[in-house]
Amino acid sequence: MTPSPRTKRRSALPLPLADQAVLSFRFTPPPRGARLARRLACCQMDAWGWHHGIPAHDAVELIVAELANNAVTHGRVPGRDAELRLSREDGGRVRVEVSDARGERLPETRDAGTGEEGGRGLLLVAALAKEWGTAPRPGAPGETVWAVVPAEPVRG
Repeated sequence: MTPSPRTKRRSALPLPLADQAVLSFRFTPPPRGARLARRLACCQMDAWGWHHGIPAHDAVELIVAELANNAVTHGRVPGRDAELRLSREDGGRVRVEVSDARGERLPETRDAGTGEEGGRGLLLVAALAKEWGTAPRPGAPGETVWAVVPAEPVRG
């Protein structure tokens, strides 16, 4: 009897592991993909020892939520995935990168009017991150928005 494809491939989700320095995950353009990217980032921060309620964890969670939502809202190209890359860097820093398939218009901060529902997300990213910016997506068409979050060393 041949195993079904469902039993062969249990999950394409990466496992958050304490000893890995980088978590990389491709997600689909619907909002569900952005929510999953945020959740995986939270699990990886927990695995690294920065738990919910610690400023680095909460900042990374909010930044990933914003950048992943922007990727599925503004960077959506049918048939192409977005990608989250979370890396633990030397010196107590966490780097967040979210790439999408649209590179013709780079995101920028702007002052949204009081009646507008959107337009404030990158201001939030700028407030939470030590630094942030944009770059061409490596190895594929599109853009990468990145942010660096300072993180106190984990004790114990």
